[in-house]
Amino acid sequence: MHNRAKADNLSRPEALNAPGPQRHIEGSMPTQAGNSQPSPPTPPVRAAGVALFLDIDGVLAPIAATPEGVGPDPRRTAVLERLARKLDGRLAILSGRTLAEIDRIAGTPLAAAAGVHGLERRQDGRTLRVAADPALGDAVQAFRDFARDRPGARVEDKGLATALHYRLAPDHAHAALDLARDLADASGLSLQRGDMVVELRTPGADKGAALTAFMQSPPFAGAVPVMLGDDLTDEDAFRAAAALGGYGVLVGPARETAATRRLADQGQVLDWLEAVAEADG
Repeated sequence: MHNRAKADNLSRPEALNAPGPQRHIEGSMPTQAGNSQPSPPTPPVRAAGVALFLDIDGVLAPIAATPEGVGPDPRRTAVLERLARKLDGRLAILSGRTLAEIDRIAGTPLAAAAGVHGLERRQDGRTLRVAADPALGDAVQAFRDFARDRPGARVEDKGLATALHYRLAPDHAHAALDLARDLADASGLSLQRGDMVVELRTPGADKGAALTAFMQSPPFAGAVPVMLGDDLTDEDAFRAAAALGGYGVLVGPARETAATRRLADQGQVLDWLEAVAEADG
């Protein structure tokens, strides 16, 4: 997910775990299993037998005020190209962005990528997409009506999902979440929470399901999955990687998470990825 904000009270563990009505909300913090202070991995990592799965915003790229504020970067593009060769294709981006946005920001079209939290997935030269839920049209309009009266709020229509960003309208965070919850209850759409954003999406796959699907076929099958992510939307992929014998790497401040390793920021991520690309084995 992109456009996250560390100051958003809704993305803090105590807010996410507060008692309240039970709704179909994805991206909640783990409350029992997980580690509150993951230990950082030690680069360089052995590249042989490793499959890397990477989020974009907050991991490969810094957080920006608006979705379009993130663009390609020569260093990022170079390390992705080197990693794809080093890992014999065992590299995928898993993002809340669309595949088109993933390619734009990566600066190079990776053979494997999953967009909109796994609702569209590219592998083996094919792109698989679920059918968009018809209820999304009304959700997009409701989000636009909300944003029209609140300067700074922004609506992003992804086709298979719609996101309401309030990074530039933080005073309306709770109102945005209340609206999204009501729409999810009425429509059956999945509510995905992130930092400074709420998203309604077509029910179906998540990042964990996308990672699992990649791992079932070459070149990923049999490798050790390592997932780098920073947001609530990455927790499913952290758990999926662990279930397949790998692990998650939390990027950013320590918090309760299913990840068991941590990197401090995007600079450390790129340093670590470059070390992987240069590893002997």
